[in-house]
Amino acid sequence: MNQTTLTRRAFVITTIGAAASLVLQRNACAEAPLLIDSDAPAKALGYHADAAHVDKAQFARYAAGQDCGNCSFYQGKPGDAAGACPLFGGKRVAAAGWCNAYNKRAG
Repeated sequence: MNQTTLTRRAFVITTIGAAASLVLQRNACAEAPLLIDSDAPAKALGYHADAAHVDKAQFARYAAGQDCGNCSFYQGKPGDAAGACPLFGGKRVAAAGWCNAYNKRAG
């Protein structure tokens, strides 16, 4: 093999590796879809994207000040508008939301 063949081979291998890396990075950065009130899992747990709209007569566990942002299940960062919740398999919940599985975060 001559030097030109090695250079082309190195270029092709590097290009393929870089392209694959970009695709993987792009997929990792893609946000999960946002849970909406009408989704079946949301209905099952009484999820509301805005805790202000929770029917207190229907959900006796609800108390003012409870929202996903201060729930122990919420995996978003403080200040995020939405974050992941393991209860809703791969979907994000609104930080201002609430569901019947609310559990106050310690601390």
